Amino acid sequence: MLNENVRKANRRKLVILLVLLCSPVVLSFVLYFSDYRPGSANYGELIEIQKLSGSGTNQQDNNIFRMKDLHGKWVMLMVNSGHCDEACQLKLYHMRQVRLVQNTEQHRVERLWLIDDNVPVDAELVEKYEGTLFINARDSELLDLIPTRESQRNHIFFIDPMGNLMMRFPEDLDPTLMGKDIKRLLHVSQVEH
Repeated sequence: MLNENVRKANRRKLVILLVLLCSPVVLSFVLYFSDYRPGSANYGELIEIQKLSGSGTNQQDNNIFRMKDLHGKWVMLMVNSGHCDEACQLKLYHMRQVRLVQNTEQHRVERLWLIDDNVPVDAELVEKYEGTLFINARDSELLDLIPTRESQRNHIFFIDPMGNLMMRFPEDLDPTLMGKDIKRLLHVSQVEH
């Protein structure tokens, strides 16, 4: 009788052990075939990577600007008219503030405004958002490489240090969440200029 109880206890232990060992495999098959996809930890939308190349003219000094000039830097990019309306100015403000909250890492982030109509930017804006690159890009292939030409003005985009357009932030931007995304990318990135 004692021998029989020991066998039953050993069988139960063996069955429990097998269930525990097989459960991750079974669970992964169930999740895979039920098309379960966990949510992203990113606030910004990852987009198909697009290598940006091309040039424009810097409005501040009339020098030729090439995307390769920013190699090694993370870049926040916006596209808008030189007639900067309230929404445009809000994007400039958000880009400046998000860069500032990066603290000691802010030197790794640049701000780029591609001006799609080559209208000169108001001198007050240039002074207020010093450090932003104001680039005339109306006839540049840069604008053709940024997806959805119709909605380019609605978003802030993010470019990696290799010059790849990789992320787009929502129209109704929450700068706190954007800053967290960028802080996370800077933290995990080992690419330095």
